[in-house]
Amino acid sequence: MRPSRPRVAIVGYGTAGQACAILLSRDGWGVDVFEQSETTGPVGAGFLLQPVGLQVLWDMGLLDAALAHGRRIERLHGETSRGRAVMDMRYAQLDPRLFGLGMQRGALFALLDRAWSGVGAIRLGHRIVAISEDGRHVRDGEGRSHGPYDLVVAADGSASRLRAVVGRARLDAPYPWGALWCLVPEGRWPHRTELRQRYRAARRMIGMLPVGTRPDDEVPRISFFWSQRRDDHARWLADGMEAWRGEVASLWPEIAEHLAGIVDPGQLARAGYRDAVLDDWRRGRLVLVGDAAHAMSPQLGQGVNMALLDAFVLRAALRTHARIDDALAAYQRERQRHVRVYQFWSRWLTPLFQSDRDVVARLRDLAFLPLGRLPGSRGQMLHVLGGTRLGAFGRLRLSSAFLDGLGLRTRLG
Repeated sequence: MRPSRPRVAIVGYGTAGQACAILLSRDGWGVDVFEQSETTGPVGAGFLLQPVGLQVLWDMGLLDAALAHGRRIERLHGETSRGRAVMDMRYAQLDPRLFGLGMQRGALFALLDRAWSGVGAIRLGHRIVAISEDGRHVRDGEGRSHGPYDLVVAADGSASRLRAVVGRARLDAPYPWGALWCLVPEGRWPHRTELRQRYRAARRMIGMLPVGTRPDDEVPRISFFWSQRRDDHARWLADGMEAWRGEVASLWPEIAEHLAGIVDPGQLARAGYRDAVLDDWRRGRLVLVGDAAHAMSPQLGQGVNMALLDAFVLRAALRTHARIDDALAAYQRERQRHVRVYQFWSRWLTPLFQSDRDVVARLRDLAFLPLGRLPGSRGQMLHVLGGTRLGAFGRLRLSSAFLDGLGLRTRLG
């Protein structure tokens, strides 16, 4: 049973950790956050918030602030280097009130940071490496013990050190492909309400996602994505920026002017990805959230959305069940049912867009768009895109109040 003022340790201050800190503190939990970095801040350039993520922000009272900075995305369009369409999906085909929201990671980080009144409780430079046998204390890399806590939430990302505490992972391995990211000024980019991608077979993928502004920068920006094999980075550095800029221009001439300010490799952040599948997300008083629980390829663009949903469902389970063990079991059941279909599809779709399999890429170019136009198939794809696919054929229903509010905001511009 929980005491009247339960205490929780949250390990990591990314999106999952921030959302848990906000929601649990609002419910009366005493929150301590442990962050291994010496400073707080976002990692990465931009992302696409799907309707499921937007609904969590709506519930938190942060939707309008997010809309003020983000860029409304209505369409996802992908094409070959010759301009042949491979993918074309519009949220309105699912529901005219729906859309995605391109955001800078810095914008969401700032909104969540401001929403938590206990920011001063963050313990920076604390790398948590172990949990006590009774699950009540956490130990940092300096050997210091912290606690006791009634709950420990591991939100320490895809390379989580605490993942192994809950048991052996069914799968925990890095992807051979990663990406280079940066933010560039939006300027005269003509596709302001679209995520645009261009492919050369599956060996090269470029993405341009409008992501709006952030509180400390009023310049609208685009998140630029360049796929790259992990073992190809050294060659890329050796070839130099001019060779790379030439490759970009040959693949997508339209974006060359938007990348004119990228003259140094250091301006592009390097990202790697993991695939982590676990049977258990909890052990005793320890529970995993976000990428610590279910790291996957970013191909479906669901990472931030899943992190927000994890925090939302964990808070709901803790409200419903008096016993911590029952609450964590309910959280795991609900979230695994949702996440597993995304882990499955991300694992199967990634080779279509990031791999050396040229034959697979040719089949993708021929079949993906026609399949997406079939009435039954189109709906399935759109539900996967929007984050509302639940199990093989189920659907995660969005709140009618949220949908009506989204529609009202659309009509008001």
